[in-house]
Amino acid sequence: MIGKITGRIEYRAVDHILIDVRGVGYLVYCSERTMAALPGVGEVTALFTDLVVREDLLQLFGFQTLVEKEWHRLLTSVQGIGAKASLAILGTLGPDGVSRAIALGDWNAVKAAKGVGPKIAQRVVLDLKDKAPGVMAMTGTLAQAQGTAEAEVIEPMAPIAPPAAPANASAQSEALSALGNLGYAPGDAAGAVAQAGGEMPDADTPALIRAALKLLAPKG
Repeated sequence: MIGKITGRIEYRAVDHILIDVRGVGYLVYCSERTMAALPGVGEVTALFTDLVVREDLLQLFGFQTLVEKEWHRLLTSVQGIGAKASLAILGTLGPDGVSRAIALGDWNAVKAAKGVGPKIAQRVVLDLKDKAPGVMAMTGTLAQAQGTAEAEVIEPMAPIAPPAAPANASAQSEALSALGNLGYAPGDAAGAVAQAGGEMPDADTPALIRAALKLLAPKG
């Protein structure tokens, strides 16, 4: 399993790049947002990757963050969502936008992606809504993927599970950060997380996020 790739960009196409790693070229498919954020031809870059293996096809997909990579994995697990549709959703909303839309059940936002109809968008939200808090708690950025980029190496990416902080204070901090990414006001988010933490002193980060979202939901 290729979990990370680092090398020089040989050329750029609309939806993929060719990365040269010590003389071997790898085609890596990316979302529009990731493509726009990558450097120019001849420059070194690094991406978290996911290798899809089929009987007649090998495709490598690249992501700036572990959150984007995890959403791609989850999106493609939904019936009717292939790699192309997943990248369209991530390209339209970005990983934070996907987290927000699915956590809040906003299937209209998912439907805005090219090639995704209302039935598929509703299925995405229904199938993945419970997964949103765990994904939002993940960390891992392009800068961390870059590492010592000049070395131009390929390294397997060790699996990273959503952290379950043993100390409630740490879990509250992570939950507060996740709610901020969803667009909640700092004061409202802090109040909800504090209340949830007080009621569930042993709760981990995903549990605190779920509880806080319920407290922040419109009443009536």
